[in-house]
Amino acid sequence: MAYPKFGMGFWGWLGLVPLLLALYGRSPKYGFYLSFICGFIFFTLVFRWTFEIPRYNWIHHVILGFYLGLYFGLFGLAFNFITKRCGIVTGLISAPFLWVSLEYIRSNISFLSLPWNLLAHTQYRYPLLIQFASFTGAYGISFLMVLVNASLTLVVLLFLAEFRSVDIRGISKRAVCCVVLVTAGLTGLVILYGHATITTPLEGKELKMSVLQGNIDREKKGNPQEHAEFIMQKYKDLTKQASKDHPTLIVWPEASTPGFVLKNLALRKQIAALTNETQSYFLIGSSEYPKFIRQQSPGKKQFGNTAILFSPSGKILGQYLKIHLVPFGEEIPYKRIIPWPHFIVPEDKKSFEIAGKEHTIFHIKDIKFGAVICWEVVFPQLIRKFVNAGAQCMINLTNEGWFGDSSAPYQMAAIVAFRAVENRVPFARAANTGISCFIDRYGRITGKVVQNNKDTFVAGYLTQAIKVSNERTFYTRYGDVFIWVCISISMGFLLAAFIFKNGPLNKAAP
Repeated sequence: MAYPKFGMGFWGWLGLVPLLLALYGRSPKYGFYLSFICGFIFFTLVFRWTFEIPRYNWIHHVILGFYLGLYFGLFGLAFNFITKRCGIVTGLISAPFLWVSLEYIRSNISFLSLPWNLLAHTQYRYPLLIQFASFTGAYGISFLMVLVNASLTLVVLLFLAEFRSVDIRGISKRAVCCVVLVTAGLTGLVILYGHATITTPLEGKELKMSVLQGNIDREKKGNPQEHAEFIMQKYKDLTKQASKDHPTLIVWPEASTPGFVLKNLALRKQIAALTNETQSYFLIGSSEYPKFIRQQSPGKKQFGNTAILFSPSGKILGQYLKIHLVPFGEEIPYKRIIPWPHFIVPEDKKSFEIAGKEHTIFHIKDIKFGAVICWEVVFPQLIRKFVNAGAQCMINLTNEGWFGDSSAPYQMAAIVAFRAVENRVPFARAANTGISCFIDRYGRITGKVVQNNKDTFVAGYLTQAIKVSNERTFYTRYGDVFIWVCISISMGFLLAAFIFKNGPLNKAAP
């Protein structure tokens, strides 16, 4: 309930308390099984939108839930092991370190990397609470939330002990008070820093930009050549409407053109004529074929998923080729090593996209910006590389129409808010079916394409002047220093639990 679409972020500060209470006094094996079941249920529900992907079925979903549920299971195993050997107070103190360490591993494990729906992402609506991510990344907010959950668990255990319904040997009121005070102090500091940050006026050069939302349905996206005239007319109309606001840059979504611009001279001339007419720069998403393709002839040449910058005169100024491809949708991981079964890689799927290698920085006059395509925005390291290369703002071209009228675009927008805060750069999103929006460097959504109170599956455009940033945060410069400290401390807790049993960490542990 804490995640989009529901968006009841306050539950994130309480949601782990029942699990931590249920783990109390149990064996490490029990901790693993119970936490795994909890994780399996959570991930299968929060990622239920994946059923909208062509060919995705229950077998894939069970595999997804099983794999991601293991991270919850490992948390329960480690937490209960430390608790059994060193006491519940020590176990609960270790909980935030263990949790964020496992979030980081889940986010950075080769082609299985999925930094999506971290605990922190529930807080995107509360800019006051997330500003500290400029030091720690999203993991720092997850850490604080687990710490609050752990402190509340200690308080509940003390309360239950008053009715003698639990045995709390090893828990002293002094220890509980210390943990609660430290938690309150850290939370207070995060809030104070957040207040000081978001009350600082935004400064910097302005880039006036329009984002287009064409709302081209999946059937037409799946057959772009057949519907080429309709698709181009839709974007021509939106472009002309947006041009009345006199934007410097007009952004089309991912793979918005019905053909590959660099290979289709007629298509390229249409776009050049539009840039001449509007006297704006264009950033256009282009791909030769749709992302989740159903069939390709064996001899079909592979192309990439690109973003192309046009000048007002129609000249191509630069191109970005998508770096982080979607496993099994745009590429097959380790295809020469692993014989993937047919229910994962169908035999008729022959063509895949080519990954880029260059973190392209586009220039409009004296403003520099980067562009990422679709889910690339969920990877914090990738955005850091663009900002360290000179990007003063970022643009996300995407097409989330493949996921239907689901929570996927809302979850994605929540993640983008953290990328903005981590690097103190504004973001613009141009999405085929939504959510197309602007997000300032404090992670606040400052405007969305909306029609009839709907922000998805509607056509429209939005123009804003964003203030670009030259700021380089601690997180931009140094990356995941915080998380490596947490991993080291987690290893320390586990090592101490191996060495000591009812030892110096908690002599009164039951």
